[in-house]
Amino acid sequence: MSDTKGSQPQSLSRRSLLKAGLAAGAVAGSAGAAKAAGDPLITEIQDWNRYLGDGVQARPYGTPSEFEAHVVRRDVEWLTASTESSVNFTPLHELDGIITPNGLCFERHHGGIAEINPADHRLMINGLVDTPLVFTMEDLKRFPRENRVYFLECAANSGMEWRGSQLNGCQYTHGMVHCVMYTGVPLKLILEEAGIKTSAKWVMPEGADASAMTRSIPMEKALDDCLVAFKMNGEALRPEQGYPLRLVVPGWEGNMWVKWLRRIEVGDEPWHQREETSKYTDLLETGKARRFTWVMDAKSVITSPSPQAPVAHGKGPMVISGVAWSGNGRITRVDVSLDGGRNWKTARLDGPSLPKALHRFYLDIDWDGSDLLIQSRAMDENGFYQPTKNELRAARGENSIYHNNGIQTWHVKADGTVENVEVS
Repeated sequence: MSDTKGSQPQSLSRRSLLKAGLAAGAVAGSAGAAKAAGDPLITEIQDWNRYLGDGVQARPYGTPSEFEAHVVRRDVEWLTASTESSVNFTPLHELDGIITPNGLCFERHHGGIAEINPADHRLMINGLVDTPLVFTMEDLKRFPRENRVYFLECAANSGMEWRGSQLNGCQYTHGMVHCVMYTGVPLKLILEEAGIKTSAKWVMPEGADASAMTRSIPMEKALDDCLVAFKMNGEALRPEQGYPLRLVVPGWEGNMWVKWLRRIEVGDEPWHQREETSKYTDLLETGKARRFTWVMDAKSVITSPSPQAPVAHGKGPMVISGVAWSGNGRITRVDVSLDGGRNWKTARLDGPSLPKALHRFYLDIDWDGSDLLIQSRAMDENGFYQPTKNELRAARGENSIYHNNGIQTWHVKADGTVENVEVS
């Protein structure tokens, strides 16, 4: 076997490559793409064919290709006063499918990243319980665990776009969302271990970071689908995502998913902490503050083409791709408009359809090279539609920041470049 292979290694490889190249050229030619004939990348042996590569221990954890080094989280320096209480954004325009790689999940901190030795970490349950308890990480890992896929979205995602188009890239306009598989213990089991008193109506999770993040959560939600998670996508939580322990509150705004979770107090009424009075509220035209806006409603965005993912191939077949999600359950339909909302086509949902998770959609078109005003509009299984921005402003006024799930418009120009615009 080795002699047969070794007798004609170069010619066999060259013929194989030529054969493969001609076959690929036939398919590509039918789609109007570049032809393979005469292309030295097809007809000539390259270095990666000629020389041995790195061994198995060269990258013991695993890293993306050096040619994908540009696919990273990015921040907007002028957006916040400090990097410790700031945000960076998921590069949605570079991703496909519905699962976000752990290293690309957006970060939102209120007091910087808490670096905690899991051996020193404790979770306390106190308040209106029969027996206040303290758990180590090893204690928690002895409870029955579950794996669930959920999206996580910051309440301020797209907030800068409330008054009009601002940021030129869906990484910046919509990148405070990600979707992973969490592994953890249902919060219900931990509360039952402590014994909930009959007067208990709320829980208040608290973080171990310098900001001591706290939010009030109704007991119905705590007992329904909340999870105390220690892994994401199969590996331990990343420090920036709350290592070693965080709360998962499916479908609800991200600030309630308290990271570095160290305490859960049980009470009979909400606590009205800073993050639910001066923060994470919207001032309406009437002067009243809109509070306890937990659910992230139906929303979608086209990730490609978009300002950071322009059209590079000219006129012809084009794949329009995007993601949709809803805190109310599954996405059942996404419509796409090419003319700023005058006409709509139903997109193709592809991949797993899970409640309170991202859904991937595609619309395959034949682009004639003319200008497009592309939009997407999501609908969930409970009949909630994604509104226009004008409909949101009519309901909440001009001063809102949070829960902007309005329809986004990208202007695709004849030269393939794309710009953030608003057509409402």
